[in-house]
Amino acid sequence: MGIEGVETRHMEAGTDMNDGLDERALTFGCGGERLYGILSLPGQAAACTRGVLVVVGGPQYRAGSHRQFTLLARDLAQGGVPVLRFDYRGMGDSEGAVRSFDDVEDDLRAAIDAFMAAVPGLREVVLWGLCDAASAIGMYAARDARVAGLVLLNPWVRTEDGLARTTLRHYYRARLKDPAFWRQLLGGGLDWRRSLASLLALLRKARGKPAPAAAGVPTTVSLPERMRAGLQDFRGHVLLVIAGADLTAREFCDLADADRAWRGVLAPPRVTRRRIDGADHTFSRRAWRDQVARWTGEWLRSW
Repeated sequence: MGIEGVETRHMEAGTDMNDGLDERALTFGCGGERLYGILSLPGQAAACTRGVLVVVGGPQYRAGSHRQFTLLARDLAQGGVPVLRFDYRGMGDSEGAVRSFDDVEDDLRAAIDAFMAAVPGLREVVLWGLCDAASAIGMYAARDARVAGLVLLNPWVRTEDGLARTTLRHYYRARLKDPAFWRQLLGGGLDWRRSLASLLALLRKARGKPAPAAAGVPTTVSLPERMRAGLQDFRGHVLLVIAGADLTAREFCDLADADRAWRGVLAPPRVTRRRIDGADHTFSRRAWRDQVARWTGEWLRSW
């Protein structure tokens, strides 16, 4: 989709703003509705040929959990990389109906159009996303020649049986090794009947197989398959960042390690993998957030 009028407006520096950072509000059109974002620009933005587009996951908006996206954008801009973070339709300040993460292709294209119009020197963009935003950009990237790289944090590949297997493998296994769990159970602090019922339900889901499609009804392609196909077609650079204590990330890693096709997608040297043991889904501690920002900046400078 083309740009339906891009407007930028300078913002006054806040008390936590980095000195010399130029931040501007950006509004642009998509499907007859207005989208809103924030540009973070280095001092020599006109000379920049590569920028980063931060894509939100839902329910989320452009600041990010614990202001991670705001702080990431400022850090990258201080290092010479322009960044746009925006709300797609139905999210944050942007207009329109709420939509799922796999229905934002037009929003991504419009945001890239607006980004390049606002920073005329840009020749390529890197898409950066956490959770289902990582899945959205993974499925989109190969369709847009302007996308040169992807940063994928804890990609969302959720299926009912996949979640059940991940929970059994990582959550329940850890619980069974925890002395506090046994003390609570033996002391009557847990309802063992309910716990057993939950465990049996997970076992059934983990062994579950999709029901066969009715005659004449097209088989639905699963989210993991759609994401894998998108990444397989993408020929740019990829940075994959995994939080070690996150079940969403573990579900992705279990799938990627067990599936031959997924291993092939992640095997090329253009794919860089990083992991922070102990980190949660949103990298909520400052040390984790800062490590993600450092890795992103180093990776951007490496190619």
